[in-house]
Amino acid sequence: MLLMVLPAVGLLAVFYYTPILGSVIAFQDYSPYVGIKDSPWVGLANFQWLMLDASFWDATLNTLSITAFQLVFYFPVPIMLAILLDSIVRPRVRLLMQSIVYMPHFFSWVLVVSLFQQMFGGAGLLSQILREHGYRGIDLMTNPDTFILLVTAETIWKDAGWGTIIFLAALAAIDQNQYEAAAVDGAGRWRRMWHITLPGLRPVIILLLILRLGDALNVGFEQFFLQRDAVGREAAEVLDTFVYWRTLLTGEWSYGAAAGLVKGVVGLVLIVIANKVAHRFGEQGIYQRT
Repeated sequence: MLLMVLPAVGLLAVFYYTPILGSVIAFQDYSPYVGIKDSPWVGLANFQWLMLDASFWDATLNTLSITAFQLVFYFPVPIMLAILLDSIVRPRVRLLMQSIVYMPHFFSWVLVVSLFQQMFGGAGLLSQILREHGYRGIDLMTNPDTFILLVTAETIWKDAGWGTIIFLAALAAIDQNQYEAAAVDGAGRWRRMWHITLPGLRPVIILLLILRLGDALNVGFEQFFLQRDAVGREAAEVLDTFVYWRTLLTGEWSYGAAAGLVKGVVGLVLIVIANKVAHRFGEQGIYQRT
């Protein structure tokens, strides 16, 4: 089993843990021409600059707003979809439906955004249907007021099916004798779901919720980068795109590293807090209490 996980451990070590060492440039006036060793130290100056930057707080507010919105309207969707798929009796039909809902996960964000553009853009299918019936067409792809609804709908369409995998595995682990005993006692489908299915899923739901809170400041890059120009920076600027525009394009490497380090620290704090709350409710969380 250790050999099986070795490639994944190597991947994490090379692309996740080793780059953490580079976070030291957040405390330097880093220049790639002189390297980390010879770049001058500036202490907390980059963080002070970051805290006074209004565009950073705008990106943070957008990130938290999108995360909170998706936590309410996206997070429950894979759970409901998994319960629905699990209720399909015929194995072939279930396999077919699973394949269909899994498929969008393997599409690139370029393709997903293009499909939504063809459906909900100013010249898209929805606008054409409305115009044919005498109504004014709409363009949801360039409307900053509905951008949060748009990105949530794109995320649901692309990843909700893939998110059901863990919940389907948890459903398979529930003792079927409990359903049979409840049915004999006269419990209907809804009561069985409320008293057996959801309690059986609760540990997995809490675990994934904790991990999602820890990833609250990381809503993704490509999806927002592709649509930033269409709706404007005020609506689509998140921390990931903020770091890109303020680091790679301007050469402010230390400033971007400081923003990334703040993201990591806040994510760690959220995980610890959420895990303690899970312990309060009698759940194990991602690690046991010491």
